[in-house]
Amino acid sequence: MTERQKDRPWLMRTYAGHSTAEASNELYRRNLAKGQTGLSVAFDLPTQTGYDPDHVLARGEVGRVGVPVAHLGDMRRLFQDIPLEQMNTSMTINATAMWLLALYQVVAEEQGADITKLQGTTQNDIVKEYLSRGTHVFPPGPSLRLTTDMICYTVNNIPKWNPINICSYHLQEAGATPVQEIAYAMSTAIAVLDAVFASGQIPEERKGDVVARISFFVNAGVRFIEEMCKMRAFGRIWDKITRERYGIENPKHRRFRYGVQVNSLGLTEAQPENNVQRIVLEMLAVTLSKDARARAVQLPAWNEALGLPRPWDQQWSLRIQQVLAYESDLLEYDDIFEGSKVIEAKVEQLVADSLAEMQRIEEMGGAMAAVESGYLKSQLVASHAERRARIESGEEKIVGVNIFEATEPNPLTADLDTAIQTVDPAVEARVIESLQKWRDTRYQPPFNHPRPCKALERLKEAARGTENLMEATLECARAGVTTGEWAGALREVFGEYRAPTGVSSAPVAVTAEEGTALARVRRKVELTARELGVGKLRFLVGKPGLDGHSNGAEQIAVRARDAGFEVVYQGIRLTPEQIVDAALAEDVHAVGLSILSGSHAQLVPDVLQRLHVAGATDIPVIAGGIIPSGDAEQLRAAGVAAVFTPKDFDITGIIGRIVDEIRKANKLDPLEVPA
Repeated sequence: MTERQKDRPWLMRTYAGHSTAEASNELYRRNLAKGQTGLSVAFDLPTQTGYDPDHVLARGEVGRVGVPVAHLGDMRRLFQDIPLEQMNTSMTINATAMWLLALYQVVAEEQGADITKLQGTTQNDIVKEYLSRGTHVFPPGPSLRLTTDMICYTVNNIPKWNPINICSYHLQEAGATPVQEIAYAMSTAIAVLDAVFASGQIPEERKGDVVARISFFVNAGVRFIEEMCKMRAFGRIWDKITRERYGIENPKHRRFRYGVQVNSLGLTEAQPENNVQRIVLEMLAVTLSKDARARAVQLPAWNEALGLPRPWDQQWSLRIQQVLAYESDLLEYDDIFEGSKVIEAKVEQLVADSLAEMQRIEEMGGAMAAVESGYLKSQLVASHAERRARIESGEEKIVGVNIFEATEPNPLTADLDTAIQTVDPAVEARVIESLQKWRDTRYQPPFNHPRPCKALERLKEAARGTENLMEATLECARAGVTTGEWAGALREVFGEYRAPTGVSSAPVAVTAEEGTALARVRRKVELTARELGVGKLRFLVGKPGLDGHSNGAEQIAVRARDAGFEVVYQGIRLTPEQIVDAALAEDVHAVGLSILSGSHAQLVPDVLQRLHVAGATDIPVIAGGIIPSGDAEQLRAAGVAAVFTPKDFDITGIIGRIVDEIRKANKLDPLEVPA
């Protein structure tokens, strides 16, 4: 080849943050010293959903899946000795994105930074929260206003900041096909840009600046040829939309700019060492093609399906990127797929199918209308159910799970207690104590913050009107307002929102013809209901705490419905008290609790205790989620009837086990239904 300059590598990030601001700060400085070139901040669920650590819903969630940031003091500690003017910081934050950006800006100002030089990204795509991740707070209208105001503010004041990355990542995790992933993400981008330009805050000549700051956050699964074609299709459609719909002439402004986290959905608890090669293949999907290469990449760790990765596991994922970028010849070539008939045909098909689905959404009134009607959610639940059915039938093969299951003992997981990182339960108490101290002393030296009530009243006044909310939010940050106070003020004005679950409208994914596994389970359900003298068995599926990843709970609810249960599923974000109240009011025969955030150790025993106090000890409680084996043993010892984790992929089998537990709890003889 002719000598040409090597391309610069993409930004290399590790999604990180846990326990406390101090512990996360130490982790960031360590990762930067290892050659990481950007920060990617994971916030805990209370911070993401606008609650202070001492709120009832925050119990068991503080510092688990990210770092708690309850006020300006926490943000100062998070970035202590890290010069923000020189950083490129990605913050995974959505409903409360404006608040976290305000805290970040104020800390940067305190460091003496020129805020026009700040670089980074706030995730800030609320649509996918209603569909897959579940950290939404406000209804779609006010949520879109927060996003719009933030985009307008950053374009005018922090011009290098990406105020939103439209996330197709979580859509794939919720079951989206490549076409759905492209179509729903692009429809979201259209809804956001339409709202920004309709707000009147951006002059005509600056429209290109807005479009240039819209970035995307995508997923790359193990079908890496299809995924690479998906990225090329994304780029083509974005170029078409920005040119034809918004009249953006400058090709630089129209560039499809995306970061990627490769797929976590496909990581397995069984034979987790196989996850390493899955991660490598998925990374190739977004790096091999120069014309569709990611600008930033973060990789999950091999043990993510087991629990919280340790710093060493995160380092391994970072080294995977570094070997590709610095040892291979990848960056020495132009696009290696240009002119390929196979790739071109696949890209054209993805483009055509995605544009057709986008047209359907447009005819419904756009992405926001398609969220509120439940269309998008039910489509994702259906796609996910179809995928699960393919895995259960063996049509979709997963090595170590439904094929090649025999394995040697795994030295990596020989001692499971040390193969993942655990969060010290005492952290929550320390964070709450620190928050109380902040509330008591924020007006005193050395901080001397003004009283926050004035700033909060000003925020509510702005929310009731039409002005941009960023200035009032910055005022709250400087006044020492807490995350819960800021979100609470806006909840007063905007109200809260419970998104459609998509469960009732999801089609049947698994057939129940005579002789099938589902037919046998249906028979067990019918016989058990008859023996108990009820028309139907009733099963409550509950999501206690703040974990909004509802895909597993939805799939269990849909399959239980198809097996003949009457299913009670009220969606996400419930307290143990609400779940028990619903179980008693609906007179259910079993309760299933789904938790992926690690708060199972506190919330599941709470549900058990409340059922016990209510005298409902004959209602078996089943737990599911990312639950380490030691914790599972403790839950069973506490009275949980059964524990299911990601390795239990046979959903029909799980429903059968639930019927068995109902029979056992009601002292009925075991039931063998012939095949």
